[in-house]
Amino acid sequence: MKSDTPRGLTRRQLLFSSMTGLAAGAAATAKAATLTGIPPWQPFDHNGPMHYDSPGWRFFTEDEVRVVTAMVDRLIPADELSVSGSDAGCVVFMDRQLAGSYGDASRLYMSAPFQEGTPEQGDQSRFTPRERVRLGLTGLEKLCQSRHRQSFSGLTAEQQDALLAELEKGGISLEGMDSKLFFEQVLGNTMEGFFGDPIYGGNRDMVSWKMIGFPGARYDYRRHIAQHNQKLDLVPISIIGGDSWNARASK
Repeated sequence: MKSDTPRGLTRRQLLFSSMTGLAAGAAATAKAATLTGIPPWQPFDHNGPMHYDSPGWRFFTEDEVRVVTAMVDRLIPADELSVSGSDAGCVVFMDRQLAGSYGDASRLYMSAPFQEGTPEQGDQSRFTPRERVRLGLTGLEKLCQSRHRQSFSGLTAEQQDALLAELEKGGISLEGMDSKLFFEQVLGNTMEGFFGDPIYGGNRDMVSWKMIGFPGARYDYRRHIAQHNQKLDLVPISIIGGDSWNARASK
């Protein structure tokens, strides 16, 4: 009786056996290595951040600094847990980020066509972060002058909160910029500045890390890896704050 099963290897069997052989070969030749001591490299060797301790503003004008300071201090006001957003360095963080490649979106695909996408597709706007912030600040100042005859930074805390709430809902028509898009840009950058590594200008003295108990950019966690659900009380370390990050291994 003739068998229905073809002789030799089928295409699926051939592919499967080939992949199995490659995996086995890789496993046989791979050798694990453990690095000890100080790493022989430094972070950002070839792509360093714009350090926050250099004087002056890189993107914002003095008038814009006053407005952005007022905004971040209403988004993150000082309380018993931490300092305000501006005291934590959020404005400096935003200034340095907007002045660099993030601000002009030079590492993103920003060519037409531009059209509204689904929430799953993320941001589809044609505006770079720089344009969103600058156009948004200009529109906000014109609105404040029209409504209150003064800058946003001169309003009461209650008036500022009410305006920010309108921006968040997209209920304000800003000249040249969608109000919700502008608010989301400022809010996102404020949060990044507050919780990011201090190397970028925000989170001064690692205030947010100390508040939430985050140990920071430690090079080695092996001694703590088995300590589950325990408070470690580790002093936070910035990328540029630890000897293991700053010094090079001797050759």
